[in-house]
Amino acid sequence: MPHNHSNNHHNYNNQGNIRAAFLLNLSFTIFEIIGGFWTNSMAILSDALHDLGDSLSLGISWSLERYSKKGPDKRFSYGYARFSLLGALINSLILISGSAIVLVRAIPRILNPQSINSSGMLIFAIIGIIVNGVAALKLRKGTSFNEKVVSWHLIEDILGWLAILIASIILMFVNIPVIDPILSVLITAYILYNVIITLKQILNILLQGVPKNLPIDEIEKQIVEKTNALSVHHTHIWSLEGEKNLLSTHIVVEDNIKLDDIIKLKQEIRKLMNKKGIQHVTVEVEFNSEDCDNYFDY
Repeated sequence: MPHNHSNNHHNYNNQGNIRAAFLLNLSFTIFEIIGGFWTNSMAILSDALHDLGDSLSLGISWSLERYSKKGPDKRFSYGYARFSLLGALINSLILISGSAIVLVRAIPRILNPQSINSSGMLIFAIIGIIVNGVAALKLRKGTSFNEKVVSWHLIEDILGWLAILIASIILMFVNIPVIDPILSVLITAYILYNVIITLKQILNILLQGVPKNLPIDEIEKQIVEKTNALSVHHTHIWSLEGEKNLLSTHIVVEDNIKLDDIIKLKQEIRKLMNKKGIQHVTVEVEFNSEDCDNYFDY
């Protein structure tokens, strides 16, 4: 029972963190659009457009994070955990699209710089760092991919405002407006790099790839070494959403093994797998003289 209470508390925190980030982001986006036109800053306007996409994706994330906490039923026998991953996927794609729009708008400004209201930029940069900093602190302990992608949105915004702050200070003393779009391009390229890495991890989970920290050969070797199983085969390991890991495997035992020993063996395997962070374990027992039905050709 205490374990369930802990999980419920963690799930509530996940939702609360994303909700807080969503509300902060949406409020600030409106403020930012006005500021972008007032200062004529490409960095602020592109960030405002980006934040509008962020707000939309944060709203989707919040909704899907809540939905993902539903338990198993006849429709989704493993539960709804992957809806959180779906939120992360949508978030990543919106972030990539937003970044592409920023690059398309910022690059021409490098070739044709425009005058900027540097004091206005400075004010907005300070407010931007504070607002996004508060939201990022809310998500810094997030464990789900959904929270990680959302936090990248916020880190991008903090870096963007930090760059705007530096640019505005420089522009107060030296008239080089080209610094505004250059910083915009550099930040966007950095975020794109990190989001693409996260997207690859998300796709690996959706395609039921084996988690990198749980190599099948090593798992099978440990089962044979630490239990009475003669051999292990047909081992499958996958993750629901990057946190909940599952395993199914076939173990071969002696023909004359007792029922109590089989039960004990299965318990040992489950304990061994639980220590490795695999929560759901399915073990099929086969006798040494038995032929295994081959489900897959490999």
